[in-house]
Amino acid sequence: MKKLLLFTFLVSAIAFAQKPIFTSAKVKAATVYFNAAELQQTTSVNLPVGTSEIVIKNVADYLNENTVQIGAPSSVTVLSVQFTQNYISEYEIDESNPAIKKVRDSITLVQKEIKKVQIDVYSHQQTIGLLDNNQTVAGANTGLSVAELMKLVDYYKAKRTELDNAVVTLQEKEAKLNKRLQALNEKLVINTQKEEKSSKGKLVLQVMNEVAGNVNLDINYITDSATWNPFYDLRVDSVKDPINMMYKAQVTQNSGIDWKKVKLTLSSGNPNQNNQAPILNSWFLRYQGLNTGSYATFSTDTYLQNTKEGYLRKNFDKKESKKYRDGDKQSMRFDTLSNGKIIARQNYEGLDDYTSINENQLNVSFDIDIPYDILSNGKAHSVALKEIKLPATYKYYAAPRVDKEAFLLAEINDYSKYNLLPGEANIIFEGLYVGKTNINPNQTADTLNLSMGRDKKISIKREKVVDKSGTKFLSSYKEQTFTYDLTVRNNKKEEVQMTLKDQYPLSTDKEITIELLDDGNAKVNTETGIMTWELKLAPNETKKIRISYKVKYPKDKVIDNL
Repeated sequence: MKKLLLFTFLVSAIAFAQKPIFTSAKVKAATVYFNAAELQQTTSVNLPVGTSEIVIKNVADYLNENTVQIGAPSSVTVLSVQFTQNYISEYEIDESNPAIKKVRDSITLVQKEIKKVQIDVYSHQQTIGLLDNNQTVAGANTGLSVAELMKLVDYYKAKRTELDNAVVTLQEKEAKLNKRLQALNEKLVINTQKEEKSSKGKLVLQVMNEVAGNVNLDINYITDSATWNPFYDLRVDSVKDPINMMYKAQVTQNSGIDWKKVKLTLSSGNPNQNNQAPILNSWFLRYQGLNTGSYATFSTDTYLQNTKEGYLRKNFDKKESKKYRDGDKQSMRFDTLSNGKIIARQNYEGLDDYTSINENQLNVSFDIDIPYDILSNGKAHSVALKEIKLPATYKYYAAPRVDKEAFLLAEINDYSKYNLLPGEANIIFEGLYVGKTNINPNQTADTLNLSMGRDKKISIKREKVVDKSGTKFLSSYKEQTFTYDLTVRNNKKEEVQMTLKDQYPLSTDKEITIELLDDGNAKVNTETGIMTWELKLAPNETKKIRISYKVKYPKDKVIDNL
C-alpha cells in the first residue's frame, strides 16, 4: 500500500512539473455592491487525462481568495486553487501572446544562422593556416623544379584569395545577422513589457481529469476594487406636473480587467459587512482620576467574534437574457412646457423593459439586461436604471432671516415603493438646470421632501422697521424692541402656496426676559420660537407681515447675537 501511494505521488509530481496549461477568463456578469463586486467569469481549456496545472489569466488583480469558487464538469476534480500576482514565466508569455512566440522563434533561427556562419569562418581560417604551413614546407623542399614551384605558387595564391574573400563575405553576413538579432531582442523586450503590464491577477488550479478533451470552467469571486453610487436626474416642467425622475448609477472599477459586454446587477448589500448581531453588557460609571485603591469597576467587555459574511453563489447556468443590446436605445423628444417654451431632451426608450428591481428583506438589487462596458480605469461610468414619474405636491418654503430666497419643495407620499437609495440629484426645472439636491429616503417621516432649488420669481424681503425699534434704559435694565416687516411677492403666472418661517429669540437665563409683541397671526411654537405662516399667493400678489419682540436684560451686560 505504501509503495502504491509513493508511486501515485511521484506520478502526480511529474505531471505537475510538466508545462502548465494557460487560459484567459472572460467576464460574463458582475454584481456590484457599494464597496465590492462579485464577478462571474468563464473559460475553456483542453485537458489531458490525469493531473494538470491550469493558470487562468485575466482575473482581478485583487480578490478575496476565500470567496473563489470554481464550477467544473463532474469528470474534473479541482484539487487546489491559489491566487497570485507573481506568476510570470516564459511559458505563459509564449502561450498567451503568439506575437511574442513568433519573435522568440525568429531569435532562435537567427542564432542558429550566426552559429553556422561562425563555424564556416573558423573552417576557412583553419584552411588558410594549413595552406600557409604547406607553403613553408614546399619552399624548404629543394627537390621541386622551377615549373613545379611556379604551379604551386599559383595554386596557393588563387586558393588563398578565394578563402579570404569567403571569410569577408561570411563576416559581413554575421554582422547583418547580429544586427537583426539585436532588433529582435529589442522587440521582444517591448512586447514582453506590454504583456507584463496587463492584468497581474492569476488563478493557479491543480486538477485531475478523467476524460481528455475540452473543459468549460466557471469562476466566481469577490473583489473590493469596484463601487457604485446612485444618483438622479429630476425634471419638473411646472408645479402642476409630476417629477420625471431618471434613476441612474455611477459604477467605478479598478479590478485590473475591463468588463466588456457584461450583464450588470447593482445591489445595495454589503458583502464585507459583519453580520453578527451586537450584544449589550452592563455599563458601569466611575469618576475620573481614581487611584489603584478605588473600588469602582467596569464589567469585562464581551467581544463578538467577527465572521465573514457568506454570500449566495450565482447560478452559473442561469439562462442569458434574450434582450441583450449593445447599449441604451436613445432618441430625442421635443416637449412643450407650460410657458410655451420648447425643449429637446434625451429619451431612454423602453428602459423599464430592461431593468428589473428585486427587493428582499435586506437589500435592493437592480438587474440590467443591457450589456455594458465598464473599463478598469477608476472613472465613473453612468448606467441608466429606470425612469419613474413621481406624483408630487409642490409648495414654496422661505426663511428670510437666514436666506432671502424662496425654495421649491416637492412632497412625495408613499415614497418607499420606489426603492430609492440615498444619493445626489441634478435638478432641471422648467427646462433649465438649477443645481443639485440630495435624496435621503432613510428617514422616519411619511413624506419625502425634495428641495427643487431656488425660484427667482418669488421675491422676499425682511426689513427692520426703524421707527418701531429702539432701546430704553430702565434703572439697572436695558430694554430693546425689534420690529420687522416680511414682504413676499409672487411674480409667477400661477398661484403658489408657501410656507414662510421666522423666529424670535429664547432665553435660558433668568435675567434675560423676552416678550413676543406681534406674531403677525403666525402659528407659534413657544418651545423653539419659530413662527410659521401658510400663504397662498395669487399671480402678482404681494403680502406683508409684521413681527415684533422685546428683550430685557441687565444694562451692564452685552448680548452679541441679537
